[in-house]
Amino acid sequence: MNLLRHSDAGFADRLVAIGAASSLFDPTIEQRTREVIEKVASGGDEALTELTERFDQVRLEPEEFAVGPAELLRASVQAGDGIRAAVKEADRNIAVFARKSRRKAWSTRNSHGAKVGEKFDPFQRVGLYIPGGTAPLVSTALMTVTLARVAGCPEIVVCTPPGRDGTVNPALLFAARAAGATEIYKVGGAQAIAAMALGTRTIRAVNKVFGPGNAYVVAAKRLLFGRVSIDLLPGPSEVLILADDSSNPAFVAADLLAQAEHGTGSERVWLVTPSSKVITAVQREIARQLPKLERRSLIEPILRKNGWLIQVESLEAGITVANQLAPEHCEVHTRQAAKVSERIVTAGAIFLGPWSPTVLGDYVAGPSHVLPTGGCARSFAGLTVDQFQRRTSIAEYSRPALRRAIQGVRAFASMEGLDAHGGSAEIRLRR
Repeated sequence: MNLLRHSDAGFADRLVAIGAASSLFDPTIEQRTREVIEKVASGGDEALTELTERFDQVRLEPEEFAVGPAELLRASVQAGDGIRAAVKEADRNIAVFARKSRRKAWSTRNSHGAKVGEKFDPFQRVGLYIPGGTAPLVSTALMTVTLARVAGCPEIVVCTPPGRDGTVNPALLFAARAAGATEIYKVGGAQAIAAMALGTRTIRAVNKVFGPGNAYVVAAKRLLFGRVSIDLLPGPSEVLILADDSSNPAFVAADLLAQAEHGTGSERVWLVTPSSKVITAVQREIARQLPKLERRSLIEPILRKNGWLIQVESLEAGITVANQLAPEHCEVHTRQAAKVSERIVTAGAIFLGPWSPTVLGDYVAGPSHVLPTGGCARSFAGLTVDQFQRRTSIAEYSRPALRRAIQGVRAFASMEGLDAHGGSAEIRLRR
């Protein structure tokens, strides 16, 4: 991993550069993604066939996009007891957390005596992207589909890339179906986002697109915002570990390695600590643990490219660095971790203490693991069930309430020069 100390020349500038090294706004990726979107917009299903063959090395005709009942049945049969138990446990915790987060209708009376409030309806058709590639994210099916089900969305569309044999990982299929997916399509990448946003003959357009993905998937979501509603920008995984000399170096190293193994090539992992002893011990632990990992060949380039050991002057300075980098996952391995975390205000998710590795959030804790990356946590929160609910404001006036409001209406209509606005209220009182 790369080493940066607060005493190094240009420390502040180098820290800015580290935080700016996100793939989310790469101009080359954006241009290539724009070309994919334009191709889907003009070519529809035929473009999806061509792009799937190009990027996934398998040719699927439009009638083969949808996962049919026979394939779902096979996936269910292939799901062993271990998979079933894990899916059930995670789904239960995610659903409990989501039910607590649902927004409920409310109403009150305003100064005119009119009834005003909000109602929250589920989006009627949502599109969920589940990454595949070198690691089919079975857990992401639950972290998205379960929320849509709890919100009450009647049509839950899943898109996920096919393997080279034209099939989808059976555990992923089982989890998606068990969580409540109503349609599953073997389409991946930026072209899947375009299909869900714009619609084709086979894949009808959705109201909102959700889910994480590689840099091209995230670029597609950003470029299509406005044509369709978008949840957030969850790209390649990140973790920042804030540690003091009470931390366990073996735990810290294991958690850095875990988030580096996804395999997109753009993951980012950071250790921030005031202790040089912790840095040395973590380096030693990484050297010990890494050779034993199956995905070592994917992890090593990430550690060289986007892995940083950052020594800060104090824990207070470490908190400042954490807020500056705005990580997707932030682990706090310090004394009084809960108190320290109160001052971390830009993380996607926070994990407190030595017994709360990020992997619990990845799989079974309950909060969705779909979180903002690339510094977007400064502005975006993670995925929650209320994002599957569409808010509508409601106002109900009576004649007496309208009479009490009319002076204000007259004043604003006059100020803005919109006499028809004022007239639309006045006519009700004249009649």
